[in-house]
Amino acid sequence: MSCLPVPADTVQAEPLVGYDPYADALHSVIAGELREMRDMLEKLAEVLVADEQFAHAHIEQLQSFDYLIQHTDECASLLERVIEGQDTLSAISGVRLAEVQARLRDALSSQWRGFTDEE
Repeated sequence: MSCLPVPADTVQAEPLVGYDPYADALHSVIAGELREMRDMLEKLAEVLVADEQFAHAHIEQLQSFDYLIQHTDECASLLERVIEGQDTLSAISGVRLAEVQARLRDALSSQWRGFTDEE
């Protein structure tokens, strides 16, 4: 087998239009960060509900922890589905929180206007 010399001034190939070679790695890291946030929220919620008086006095506010935990988990799962090769619409269909799924669909159709104080 012969070896050909590699020129010193090799031309860097440009990535294909619409292809980002770092997207999967970035999505994976972000999913991991979201899971870390979820774990921290779960631990904080456990500490807070361990105090019965505090938990009883703030039961409605503590329910926000459950939503935040679910929300971060759903976002991480969405990214993981995309990494696994699901198309975006199918991956969004797997989101179990209806309001999050609706915002994601709105974003794809240019209907999403960002978060407001009303949400």
